[in-house]
Amino acid sequence: MKTIQAYRFALDLTPAQQRALLAHAGAARVAHNWALAWVKAVMDQRAAERTYGVPDEHLTPAVSWSLPALRKVWNAAKSQVAPWWRECSKEAFNTGLDALARALKNWGDSRSGMRAGRPVGFPRFKSRRRSTPSVRFTTGAIRVEPDRKHVVLPRLGRLKLHESARKLARRVEAGTARIMSATVRRDGCRWHVAFTVEIERGERRAARPDSTVGVDIGITRLAVLSTGELVPNPRHLAAARGRLRALGRALSRKTGPDRHIGRRPSKRWERAAARLGRAHAGVGNLRRDGLHKLTTRLAREHGTVVVEDLNVAGMLGNRRLARHIADAGFAEIRRQLAYKTSWNGGRLVVADRWYPSSKTCSGCGAVKTKLALSERTYACAACGLVIDRDRNAALNLAAIAAEFETAGSGPVAARGADCKTRVRGQVAVKREPGTAPAGQPGTVPPQGGTTDRAPAKAH
Repeated sequence: MKTIQAYRFALDLTPAQQRALLAHAGAARVAHNWALAWVKAVMDQRAAERTYGVPDEHLTPAVSWSLPALRKVWNAAKSQVAPWWRECSKEAFNTGLDALARALKNWGDSRSGMRAGRPVGFPRFKSRRRSTPSVRFTTGAIRVEPDRKHVVLPRLGRLKLHESARKLARRVEAGTARIMSATVRRDGCRWHVAFTVEIERGERRAARPDSTVGVDIGITRLAVLSTGELVPNPRHLAAARGRLRALGRALSRKTGPDRHIGRRPSKRWERAAARLGRAHAGVGNLRRDGLHKLTTRLAREHGTVVVEDLNVAGMLGNRRLARHIADAGFAEIRRQLAYKTSWNGGRLVVADRWYPSSKTCSGCGAVKTKLALSERTYACAACGLVIDRDRNAALNLAAIAAEFETAGSGPVAARGADCKTRVRGQVAVKREPGTAPAGQPGTVPPQGGTTDRAPAKAH
């Protein structure tokens, strides 16, 4: 099975190499901003001509937003815009133009309704201070040195790695991997290189291919499994808030940049900003490490993993829970399970967004009309079952996999229902938008009302 995978390594760079990388990232930003200004100028000119009553056939010719078109225009103007263009690799300018082409395409598709999800705004100019330095190499000499402690990139030469790249080097030497591109990016005052690799993965099977596990994600406990296991929530951000607050206060006392008066930051401000950035990066690394360990264990052990289609973007609108939800990483758990289950020969079943997993009794299937978030124990009035609320939800999620196998529907891969799901037994029935539930004629408009996660699911 061929798949696209990324290998990310930290770099140990000399001051000269850091300056070279910053120059390449700056070249990408210059190309992006110039091309964006050119596109905006043409769009504004056409809009102004329309206000004057100019027919469409006599308007200023429209410009193409594709990468080849932007690259052609940039190559014609780069001698005047950036006389120093020979000092950087052509891949640096291509990085900025490619980012702009993707952003314009996403904006156009969002406006025309071809792109699902939240509306995408028009691209913005990249700031030298606020944008993350990054450059992507797709051509030229891109390889891992035989000592596996150095990599070679175009125009940058030989760069030392902070860790061994033996995992990637073994696959490349065996012929089961092909490096397609390399992206160098600065995260938290440390530079990383990420290799995008096409890998031939062998067929693998989970340790228990017939096992099904339901995963109920929450805040009090990061995950509750249908097997009864409780995964605690480490709350990395909450644990580091004291230090982050102190570093933020120290940073505010330094002389920072002010673009309105042209003031540059002091050296002490830059050092304080670097300390704060490293602290935030450490929190992110701890969170990423814990989520990878959890999802890898679930994907390797169980053949079927069932999760919920949570409205994470909507949950973040709750000002009291937004920070805790973001710290837990709900969306990241589902994203990692999606590809790790396929790597291990399993499958991921996503329950419908409106499926009342917490309100449904795992014993008899009775559904409660209301269940407050403060009720942490589920007590069924029909059969008398008393069980932990999260464990009950996890058992209901695990039961969905068997129901879908019986119905022949397979995994639920859609984004979720556009209205509240009508429950029939324990199965969350998904419908196409505008169709009526079983036994009711006509169409059903989207409905509001209380749901299983209103306003957000807190555990």
